[in-house]
Amino acid sequence: MSLKAEKHAAKSGRADSLVVFIHGYGADGNDLIGLASPMAEYLPDTTFISPHAPNVCTMNPMGREWFPIPSIDMTSEGFAREIMLQSAAQFQGWLDTQMVAEGVTPDRVMLVGFSQGTMMALHTGPRRADQLAGIVGFSGRLLAPETLKDEMLTKPPVLLIHGDMDMVVPPSDMPKAVEALSAAGFDVDSHISHGMAHGIAPDGLGLAVQFTQKQLKEEFQNSN
Repeated sequence: MSLKAEKHAAKSGRADSLVVFIHGYGADGNDLIGLASPMAEYLPDTTFISPHAPNVCTMNPMGREWFPIPSIDMTSEGFAREIMLQSAAQFQGWLDTQMVAEGVTPDRVMLVGFSQGTMMALHTGPRRADQLAGIVGFSGRLLAPETLKDEMLTKPPVLLIHGDMDMVVPPSDMPKAVEALSAAGFDVDSHISHGMAHGIAPDGLGLAVQFTQKQLKEEFQNSN
């Protein structure tokens, strides 16, 4: 079953790249698609798509989840990993279809995740045979770092951003991810948003836009 998604068309009407937002636990594709409008001012030739996770969230039936979280919903670690792998495979198939539909190659695709979406982005991106343009991860962590070297197929550049007041996903998870990714040969940048809780601060979003422009090799030209 294909994932449903929200879409924001390229501002210029001439899309040559794709940004895929991956939402967090208990949210859905609507949660991040709102970022498309401000980002499109600097990425006018980019289409933005925000898929809905395949599973209803156990703790928030109005939202979705990519996989259960044992510490929250009392599922087992094994079950959570099984569902995560299923969601990852489903996301990979969906992304393949989207690239064909949008007429873009993997090197023109960015993944931008938040929280559990960052976990999905960091899991799926490196396990694709054709390298993506890059990954931006807000307020997340690297799942199963011990398997990364054996399972990775490509090493897209990564930018990780985390609020130092995050009480949902500890800020200490970011340097752990940086260390593991760097040890595996990834080019990784990171940034702490001071005074920010579990969310996306303006400084973090600005850096995400700059990083995306760099990976897509786009220069902003103000058309206003």
